[in-house]
Amino acid sequence: MTEQIASLVEERPRGLFGDAWHTLRHRALFWVAVSIILLVVLMAVFPGLFASGDPNLAQLSRSRGAPSSEAWFGYDNQGYDIYTRVVHGARASIVVGLLSTVGVVLVGASIGMLAGFYGGWLDAVVSRIADVFVGVPFVLGAIVILTTLNAGGDAGPVRIVAQVVLSISALSWPVAMRIMRSTAIAAKQQDYVKAARALGAPSSRIIAKHMLPNCVAPVLVYSTIALGAFIGAEATLSYLGIGLRQPVVSWGVMINSAKDYLRVAPHALLFPAGFLTATVLAFVMLGDAVREALDPKLR
Repeated sequence: MTEQIASLVEERPRGLFGDAWHTLRHRALFWVAVSIILLVVLMAVFPGLFASGDPNLAQLSRSRGAPSSEAWFGYDNQGYDIYTRVVHGARASIVVGLLSTVGVVLVGASIGMLAGFYGGWLDAVVSRIADVFVGVPFVLGAIVILTTLNAGGDAGPVRIVAQVVLSISALSWPVAMRIMRSTAIAAKQQDYVKAARALGAPSSRIIAKHMLPNCVAPVLVYSTIALGAFIGAEATLSYLGIGLRQPVVSWGVMINSAKDYLRVAPHALLFPAGFLTATVLAFVMLGDAVREALDPKLR
């Protein structure tokens, strides 16, 4: 009897995400990406587990020191311990990427769901507004937003991070909007939505209970890849001198400060750039794995 129950449980049809997890857990690429991401997240949440030094302690006497047993990644131009700053810099980079992704998905997906469900003039207005934002080059738009927000002078770490998150979110939400809009347009033509309407269900219930669970998969894939892209965007803006800056410690800030003496101290740039590249690549690999798992045509 017990064996029959177990066999019935095993044969029970899996849902979309259950089927995706069954596929993902057998893929080595997925576990490699997850391992790298977990390591970076641990560095961001518990930097003391990896480095006990002070990331803001600078001593000019050890300026541009090469990697050694005392400082695994060496010292930068100001005498900062690069290893300690790489570990502590993971927090700002991850926070910017995570908050930007949450902002883009919440704003873009919500607007896209409403535009796709109701259509008509709302869809037309939202689509034209999104076209305007898409037409603005990302770097140019970020320069305009950040230079405007920074016009007041000095700012604290929280405000600096918030400004970068706001600029990335404001320029990137149309992508999530378009993904959710196209998915919502296809979903509202399905029989289960028509049946809910025939039974008199309100629009809010149809969106929350019927459409949203069936439209979230493409946005989930996008958000996974976008998180890595936004970490890279933060580093790009910081490299240009308009993103994060002192006293915030991030990989982009470290790359910006090391670019002027690359020939004499290449280690000051290579180590933070290496961690940045590995992290972005891990999120891209995770997004590709999730996309293949959620799309039956790619299996």
